[in-house]
Amino acid sequence: MPIFSRSDIIATPLAGQTLAPFGADLVIAEWTTSGTPVDAEPQLMAPHHLHYQDSEAWYVLEGTLGVQIGDITYHLDAGDAIVAPPMTKHTFWNPKPTPVRYLIIMTAQIKALIDAIHATEQRAPETMKQLFEKYGSKLL
Repeated sequence: MPIFSRSDIIATPLAGQTLAPFGADLVIAEWTTSGTPVDAEPQLMAPHHLHYQDSEAWYVLEGTLGVQIGDITYHLDAGDAIVAPPMTKHTFWNPKPTPVRYLIIMTAQIKALIDAIHATEQRAPETMKQLFEKYGSKLL
């Protein structure tokens, strides 16, 4: 059994960090998304997609988070949580003009997908579809 130092497995406070210990399959990140201007269309934080085997979850700390799971849209307020099970279409956004602060709980594979998306300069639709597939997901 591996031995971890305290700094490998705890983040106090999490405050905008990502907790992803080496070898762990679970990742927790605290994210803040700026607000949507009044009368503007909210910007999706991720395109509609699904994960073949992974679940993804959100817990709202402050503000309101819009989440679509399947064909249903939810507006989550502070203290609310939601899970997107495997094989379920989903996306999320900030529907309000004020920032939203939330925890996103994901698998290491989803975190690797997010890191790969942020690292790529090629954003062509076919490239993105291939990237999602590489990490066990499907871009819809």
